[in-house]
Amino acid sequence: MSKPTYKRSARVSDQMHHEIADIFARKLKDPRVGFVTVTGVDLSNDLRNAKIFVSIYSGDKQETLKGIKSASAFIRSELARRMRMKFVPELLFRVDESAERGAHLMEMLESLHTEKGKTGSEDE
Repeated sequence: MSKPTYKRSARVSDQMHHEIADIFARKLKDPRVGFVTVTGVDLSNDLRNAKIFVSIYSGDKQETLKGIKSASAFIRSELARRMRMKFVPELLFRVDESAERGAHLMEMLESLHTEKGKTGSEDE
């Protein structure tokens, strides 16, 4: 029988991603936490630490992040209830700004494209 190529930490992080997103959607009642999406979970190989990447779409990002961090004990206890693990990892929340960076790059590319179109038509 061959060993699975999919690491245990990857399987657990996928499950944690699903469960934490559900906790944000259904259980978290902190008014500071508005529309938040879990974009990724980076779990250490020993399953002791988890970086949770979130995108914040409404409200003040710093206040929302404070609300999430204050609710981290609740989120961790909910994970312990939902997932059968010997140890529930320490949760570290980080703001994922990749969507904003991508939008900014698209704006820059669009402005370059329009500038090139303007200078190209003047040369003719």
